[in-house]
Amino acid sequence: MEPLPRGANFLRAKMLWEVGLQFAGNPATPYGGNRDVCITVGNGSGDAFRPALRMATGSPILAREVVAGGIEMAMVNPSGLLTQAYRGVGLYTAPLPVRIVAVYPSHDQFVFAVHPRTGLRSLHDIKERRYPLQVSVKEDPTHSTRVLIDQVLGLHGFSLADIEAWGGRLHMSGSPSDVRRMEPMRRGTLEAVFDEALVVWFEEGLASGLVPLELDPDVFARLDALGWRRVVIPAGRYRGLARDHACIDYSGWPLYASAALPEQMVYDVCAALATREAEIQWEDGAYTGIMQLWTESEATPMDVPLHPGAARFVRERGGK
Repeated sequence: MEPLPRGANFLRAKMLWEVGLQFAGNPATPYGGNRDVCITVGNGSGDAFRPALRMATGSPILAREVVAGGIEMAMVNPSGLLTQAYRGVGLYTAPLPVRIVAVYPSHDQFVFAVHPRTGLRSLHDIKERRYPLQVSVKEDPTHSTRVLIDQVLGLHGFSLADIEAWGGRLHMSGSPSDVRRMEPMRRGTLEAVFDEALVVWFEEGLASGLVPLELDPDVFARLDALGWRRVVIPAGRYRGLARDHACIDYSGWPLYASAALPEQMVYDVCAALATREAEIQWEDGAYTGIMQLWTESEATPMDVPLHPGAARFVRERGGK
């Protein structure tokens, strides 16, 4: 299929898409601002636009709007947060009837990295010592990393607010490579980083002396019940990582819908992904082929069922 379908209408749509990218992708826009995108396909031939398919990026709790019918589909990072919606745990007080449309392959982990000079050897130590930690976290309190941090620290009996109350400081970061993180980390004035996107910052963090803390087995078990998988980063995967490190999986970007969404619409979205495979920018090293989007892999963890429309698409393509 052509990169841009023929017709003046698509030339206009492409121009609007570029304008949208400029607005949402402006690095000066803080988290919590107008950084998210909703793609709406419908009929604009009358005096009111009639949407047929709305697909959005945004916070994990967009799952509530998807189920309520405010939008048809949403994408979340990582897969573990869609699992929480499906199970009705963590962020959710009751299970939501969400189903996977497809999972964009993304391979990542989350670590709690702390400098040894603090004397901290575990997250338990932070609470026991009421340690005034200088820690870098994402600035958006609704960001999925902040959800995970709140849940993990909560299992240890304290919070980021407690760290501040003990005299610590949260060094706010936008992107994982934010200068507000990287400069103090390189100077040695930053004591900890709690984050994902390891390929961006982790090697520099290790070179600066940070060491990843390992969680206790009982904590991993309780996190598993919340939808967070335990994974092991092998020694040498990142320069400076001398030992295998057990941590939290942060892989997969599922596109999901309500189980009630018509099967044919989901099937058509799956077919569109396959048709336009060459036009999609895939994550280097994570993407192995189009059918991976509907297959369990380290980059596409799936603890939520496929939507019937996606399952039919997979069967017709020879999958299971």
